[in-house]
Amino acid sequence: NFIYVSGHGPYLPDDSLMTGRIGEEVDMAFGREAAKQTGLAILSTLKAKLGSLNRVKQVVKILGMVNCVADFEEHPKVINGCSELFVQIWGEEHGIGVRSAVGMGSLPGNISVEIEAMFELDE
Repeated sequence: NFIYVSGHGPYLPDDSLMTGRIGEEVDMAFGREAAKQTGLAILSTLKAKLGSLNRVKQVVKILGMVNCVADFEEHPKVINGCSELFVQIWGEEHGIGVRSAVGMGSLPGNISVEIEAMFELDE
């Protein structure tokens, strides 16, 4: 009754990626938008695999990885871009799961964020 979505990046509609290290090449607002775009990519994968987002009962867990400078301390605020999107889709009761937000020295292709998630499905 669960679906696990492995690491997704911040794809834009033209299939390019949002890149740059937060605190160096880009700022926190850019990071939040990258997290939202990553959430949209996750939703796209869910819809493609499940046929409909209506099959998702609730968000179980999100792991957000932030490409940032060593002294950056606002990882959760960046990943809020994705979390807030999921609340808009499924509401506070079902759109909030447990969450971790961590900083990374680098991510593949210099993407600004990478997010993986787990969802419970309706039977």
